[in-house]
Amino acid sequence: MFTCDVASIDLTPLPLLLSNNVATDATLLADTNAPEKSLLGIPEWLAQINDDISRALERGVNIRQLVAARACAIDSLLIALFNWFELDKTDLALFATGGYGRGELSLYSDIDILLLSPDEIDNDASGKIDRLVALLWDIGLEPALSVRSVNDALEAALDHTIASAQLEARLLIGNADLQEVPIQIVNKQWSPRAFFEVKIEEARVRYLQHNATEYNLEPNIKTAPGGLRDIHIVGWVTKRYFRVSKLYDLVQQNFLTEKEFDDLSFAEGYLWQIRHYLHVLTGRNENKLLFDYQREIAQLMGYETQPDDEPNAAVERFMRDYYRCAMRISTLSEMLINHYYETIIEPQLPDEERPKKQPINARFNQVGDQIAISHHRVFAQHPESILEMFLLMGQYGIKNVRTHTLRALKIAARGIDQVYRDNPTHQALFLANLKEQNYLFHRLRTMNRCGVLGNYIPAFAQVTGLMQYDLFHRYTVDAHTLFLIRILHRFTDPRFYEDFPLVSSIFQRIERKEILVLAAMFHDIAKGRGGNHSELGQTESVDFCLAHGMSLADANLVGWLTRYHLLMSLTAQKKDISDPEVVTVFANLIGNVTHLNHLYVLTVADMNATNPQLWNSWRATLMKQLYSQTRRILRADIDAPTNRQDMISATRQQALVMLDKVDNQHMNRDEVLRLWDDLGDEYFLREIAEDILWHTEAILNHPPIGLASNADSPPLVVLREHRELALDAVQVFVYTQDQTNLFAVTMAVFDQMNLDVLDARIITATRDFALDSYVLLDPSGTLLVDEDSQQELKQRLIDAFKDPTVLKLTNKRMPRQLKHFEVTTVINFEFNDASDQHIMSLETLDQPGLLARVGQVFLQEQIEVHAARITTLGERAEDMFYISDQNDEPLSADRLETLKSALIASLSVQKDTRVA
Repeated sequence: MFTCDVASIDLTPLPLLLSNNVATDATLLADTNAPEKSLLGIPEWLAQINDDISRALERGVNIRQLVAARACAIDSLLIALFNWFELDKTDLALFATGGYGRGELSLYSDIDILLLSPDEIDNDASGKIDRLVALLWDIGLEPALSVRSVNDALEAALDHTIASAQLEARLLIGNADLQEVPIQIVNKQWSPRAFFEVKIEEARVRYLQHNATEYNLEPNIKTAPGGLRDIHIVGWVTKRYFRVSKLYDLVQQNFLTEKEFDDLSFAEGYLWQIRHYLHVLTGRNENKLLFDYQREIAQLMGYETQPDDEPNAAVERFMRDYYRCAMRISTLSEMLINHYYETIIEPQLPDEERPKKQPINARFNQVGDQIAISHHRVFAQHPESILEMFLLMGQYGIKNVRTHTLRALKIAARGIDQVYRDNPTHQALFLANLKEQNYLFHRLRTMNRCGVLGNYIPAFAQVTGLMQYDLFHRYTVDAHTLFLIRILHRFTDPRFYEDFPLVSSIFQRIERKEILVLAAMFHDIAKGRGGNHSELGQTESVDFCLAHGMSLADANLVGWLTRYHLLMSLTAQKKDISDPEVVTVFANLIGNVTHLNHLYVLTVADMNATNPQLWNSWRATLMKQLYSQTRRILRADIDAPTNRQDMISATRQQALVMLDKVDNQHMNRDEVLRLWDDLGDEYFLREIAEDILWHTEAILNHPPIGLASNADSPPLVVLREHRELALDAVQVFVYTQDQTNLFAVTMAVFDQMNLDVLDARIITATRDFALDSYVLLDPSGTLLVDEDSQQELKQRLIDAFKDPTVLKLTNKRMPRQLKHFEVTTVINFEFNDASDQHIMSLETLDQPGLLARVGQVFLQEQIEVHAARITTLGERAEDMFYISDQNDEPLSADRLETLKSALIASLSVQKDTRVA
């Protein structure tokens, strides 16, 4: 039981460590008749305590002492106030509960207290309680106070969250006869099994609320997986059974080892320190480690930027240590909870519910759905069994490991050294594990958590917990790598076939799937070292494969995939793959269909494992298009379109086939063909058949634009739902006579209506008509369902086209997350001979109104936009524009430099940007 033993805490300078009761302090209990002294001086006293605690932490005092010290201070305050309001003359008992009951209080932690009465509380006591509560709120403590009779507490404890708090109940002052009542109530209302099951379900729901991962970009250090709550749950279920008050008591009960207790204590102290600084920075009970605070907390915790560091190195080191602590906590918590079930709950189960034990071989048994060593010296006597166990799990379809086996495994993993790694038997077992696809992700995850993977591949240990400080890479390198392998396995699962039809069919035909698994293991393994991680990873992967007896051809294929794992995604997203020359260059780099098939599968898995929001139908279409075109070139398919004209003809033919299959009463075939002849080659290079039919029907059913007989015919603006890029995306098609500032005006209207542009295709037809297609996202979510909003958008665009003046940009606040990132603005120009235009690539911070600002600069500099590709990767925008002057002539070097300077100046208005 926590006791406020100030002598055990070496914080003598702190005024909170009073040797006497607070009630005797003259300042605190000053005359309350004077208005300025109505709060008894308590707020100033509490503020001084918080300041002294912060200064003590800076001096190096252990955070565990300070957390306990603040609990002591609040103890003394509440005891004093209990007496001050004469509640000591009642039969009430005052308890600290929850985290406060454990003696753990950060600066602004919830102060959970319980006033318990043996009987119903009378009016006199109720009035005193009301005055106490009012004062506590007035002084800023905001207590979580429960006032209950014993009968009320019995009923309330049926709620497992209340029962959990009462398990921590610690008597501060009052009726000593009630001291054991809160815990007795919990024991009466909950059996060990029922309490265990409800807390496990609570944890499962809590995990799902945090994406079931320790590696959230802005984790909640209390409730997320690997947070403080994972330690609490171990305490709750064990305290219910063992009747202990401190976690260390479980060591004495032989439930917890000294090493496990030390690991939990260290990680808990690390999180407490983070929590302390979160409270200091926010002045409230904040538990979310937002981007707003990560840099400053890293600095406060001593993570300094070194001379040769990248700009984000210090905060990335801090977050790496956080993620490692979180993984340590969640791993230990899961293991100890399972240990409790296996040793306490399982023996009490009826025979038919207990797991049956079946021998696998002399070293391992299967117990229910778990694997277990047959005796405690298996790993010591047979070191190869470390890797053999995981292979057996795959072969027998076993997903989990018994706790006593996990404990032995964690110890054995420390013995994996270079001698172990060089052993041919061990090497063969490791490769056999990668060939065995069954439960591969789960087996590798357990290897990683128990130290096997990091010790067998030391480079993998270096990227464990390693994160990139951005919004694009959602996971640490180790979590991303394992998730990538999990997605590879999904390509063989019928449940995911509709999501990945082409990729799945290709992957299932690849016989040596371990090649892709090895490429996945090594593709990011050199991150965080400086230099080109793809090239460094290639060297390490080839060396690893050759050392494990693989052929030179297989080793080189793994190395090639590691080296070029970004090539396909960069080509599809950043280059014009409708240009046959671009695809030809890509095909020459790929070399053969084997390389293409492996790279396509790896790339799709990599993109999905990087960021769940990254993969959508648009990117899937780009990847499929690049794959198909490249495969035709590599196979020398004589029937495949290999140049621009062939690609145009193929797209038109595909659209005609679709036209013949649908009810085309609104579209005459001859009219369709005449219209298509006017739309120009570029249109059929960049649009897909489905959209071509949609556009065609809309144009043919709209009064002709530009004819004397239809002088008042407005531009055509049509909308439809478009869920490929985002859940609530809207596709907008604009058909109107071309004009010099069309792009700028359109972007300004979207900006004024707070619409985000996800994709843009700007095409000029042969008869000087603009065919512009945009995919928009409405943050308010109303555009799809509100006809008034749709009509407003149409009318605003039509009005803007008729009166093409420069529209005023709206001033939008920078989103909170984006404020904390520095993205160097990079603008490059490349001349495209085929189109006689410059391709401008823009990389910058994805700030509000970005495209509207770019459009204004284009208008100011008299730039014509012929096509655009919009790509957003986390906080980074990577956009591409095909541009010329207003006479469709290429831009001079001077004009390009002027354009670059103007863009940088405009984009720096929202946020200062470093120029490359």
